[in-house]
Amino acid sequence: MRILFDARFTRTDHHDGISRYGASLIAALAETDDVVMLISDPRQLALLPDVPSVRITSPLSPAELFVARRINRLRPDVVVCPMQTMGSWGRRYPLVLTLHDLIYYQNPTPPSFLPLPVRLLWRLYHLAYWPQRLLLDRADVVATISATTAGLIARHRLTRRPVLLVGNAPQPSGRRRDPAAPRSAALLYMGSFMPYKNVGTLVRAMALLPGHTLHLLSQIAPARRAELAGLPAAAQRVIFHDGVSDAEYEDLLHGSTALVTLSRAEGYGLPIIEAMATGTPVIASDIPIFREVGGEAALFVDPDDPGAVADAVRALEEPGRWAEASRAGLAQAATYSWATSAGQLRTACRRAMDEYGRRRGILRRAATPVRGKRSA
Repeated sequence: MRILFDARFTRTDHHDGISRYGASLIAALAETDDVVMLISDPRQLALLPDVPSVRITSPLSPAELFVARRINRLRPDVVVCPMQTMGSWGRRYPLVLTLHDLIYYQNPTPPSFLPLPVRLLWRLYHLAYWPQRLLLDRADVVATISATTAGLIARHRLTRRPVLLVGNAPQPSGRRRDPAAPRSAALLYMGSFMPYKNVGTLVRAMALLPGHTLHLLSQIAPARRAELAGLPAAAQRVIFHDGVSDAEYEDLLHGSTALVTLSRAEGYGLPIIEAMATGTPVIASDIPIFREVGGEAALFVDPDDPGAVADAVRALEEPGRWAEASRAGLAQAATYSWATSAGQLRTACRRAMDEYGRRRGILRRAATPVRGKRSA
């Protein structure tokens, strides 16, 4: 199967969620299939696997409206896009589009790296569901990364196309924590500092946890840092890293007590699986997507109750409880892999080919004039 994968959403400096998702799927899929990548900037190749590529226009260019004309000439068996915005006018190939989550309908602040005009359109786009329906119905199959999002797509009737799961997964590491090894009293948070992430409640919980430190790992704007640093206990118990490398992140995970995240809403929750894959326990807000990702392994808490967070941390100090949570997390993380996700995507590609062929057959029959019988 010749699969053309749209890798134009790959970053040129370091991976974000979409960028890593696409690159990881390409690498896993290329083990078994003929994969060609679409790129828009040669610098993207530094973060992509060694797979053949074709350079075309940026997905943010006005020329995106007509990108199918160029893709038609490449004669793919199927085209996969890790977003839902790929141009498709005039396409002559099966198409899989991806909707990761619906988080921006609840929290419409667009990604900061997008150009200003695109950010303005982004906000307008998420004011209603009908634009999303128009985009998704252009595909033959819609992929999504979680059963939670698939349920929301069905609830809001976002598409008439088949919706199939193509899951996210942690990066393979090979390092696993020894449950008997010493650990620090560090708690980790990996994620942005947008309001719905609810980091303030996490900082407030530190006032109830003497002896523990909270490490905020991601880059943070100066104004937001000053706001969080002004909360009680922050000066003594909160460490701002303002960004860490992958190696630093892994080292911190391997020495900490737990990863903690208290989002009130979330698209997925990859840090949960990343932590569990190392054997680090997770304390997470009790929301549906975290229940799906964390399974029975995470300790779930009320995201608006600092006391509940402190109680969960203290629970891990009970004899045998930390080791139990560590082993449960490893088992949960083992249910996710890029090989599994690639298999799911392969199924989605075959379904798209079937759907495309079926619809073309219907259109051909509809376009064929019905000839009347001649009378004798």
